[in-house]
Amino acid sequence: MTKPPAKCKTKEDVRAEIDRIDQSLLALFAERHRYVTRMAQIKTDPHEAYDKARIEAIIVRQRERAEDMGLDEDQAELIWRTLIDWNVNYEKGIIAARRRDD
Repeated sequence: MTKPPAKCKTKEDVRAEIDRIDQSLLALFAERHRYVTRMAQIKTDPHEAYDKARIEAIIVRQRERAEDMGLDEDQAELIWRTLIDWNVNYEKGIIAARRRDD
């Protein structure tokens, strides 16, 4: 059962809610990862994995969303840049491996 922050009376209450949220985040990251994997299967050249204009557009959009949600925009940007960097390298690896096998 979800408990709003103001209703949390103990550290354990807060930790339980953070754990619940972390589980949800992990499930969303796993779902996102499946789409990233599919994208890597569709792309044909490792250079396609890095699209600077698209990345910067994503960062701008996430910063705006973070601000709208009351989250620090710099924190959101750091999280998304880290995620995108990892995904770019992951995609490049899949594409390069597939090209070697062809």
